[in-house]
Amino acid sequence: MDGSNGGENVSDLTPAPGTSPAAAMNPESGALRALPGPSGAAGATRRPVVTPEMGCYCFAVLHCHLHGFPQPPRPGFTDDPFPLFVTWKAGRDQQLRGCMGTFSALSLHAGLRGYALISALRDSRFPPLTPQELPTLSCSVSLLTDFEEARDYLDWEVGVHGILMEFVDEKGVQGTATYLPEVAKGQGWDHVQTIDSLLRKGGFEGPITSELRETLRLTRYRSEKVTVRYAEYVASVSSRPAAIMTLDSWWHDQSHPPKATQGCDIIGSLASSYRSSDFHYCTIL
Repeated sequence: MDGSNGGENVSDLTPAPGTSPAAAMNPESGALRALPGPSGAAGATRRPVVTPEMGCYCFAVLHCHLHGFPQPPRPGFTDDPFPLFVTWKAGRDQQLRGCMGTFSALSLHAGLRGYALISALRDSRFPPLTPQELPTLSCSVSLLTDFEEARDYLDWEVGVHGILMEFVDEKGVQGTATYLPEVAKGQGWDHVQTIDSLLRKGGFEGPITSELRETLRLTRYRSEKVTVRYAEYVASVSSRPAAIMTLDSWWHDQSHPPKATQGCDIIGSLASSYRSSDFHYCTIL
């Protein structure tokens, strides 16, 4: 997919031997079923969990890291566990600058703090984000919910479900790939076009036939998404200085001088605490 089509997708890294990405969706039981929401009822009607504060928190984490400041205080939103993705876009045209996430359910405070930095600095397709880019950025947080095993490759709804695909390539190697819920609708694709594109994104190079599509294992899911721009982040922290210090006060508060090594220590510890098979990429390429 080239940059002109404007779609988003996510394609997996190679999973650890013997590890099924679908099986990792509910780490407590390993079963492929809907993850419970904050109320504890899987698939139950619930109020949205994602909030603009989550995007603002990701901005604060990134700002602190880039300028060597202590990390921001604990946020006020829920710390319930969810699979999640963090996406950074930059510039007037809001081009993708990084997007990574996980299908493992992480507590939101640690998960967003980790993937705010991992997606901004460790997406191997892009150079790390710089302090100069901060004013041009937007941040999107996607929380993934309601995982269900599909009956076949057509058992999902365009514009409603994201899909996680597992396949075996022509060399007998298992591959995986996923598209977030907004991708197919944004591209104007039907089911077959989405499946075929996802196979190519997952690295499948052989002929795509109806027989191959019937062999695919598909998991469908939904997401809650919020996008925050830098100006909205600044307005938010300026109106709530007690919750998250403003950029101005960060620069001038002598009780918290910059610590140039802190960000490196944080990103290094995050990278070592997550398995490589937990990382998933989101791309507009």
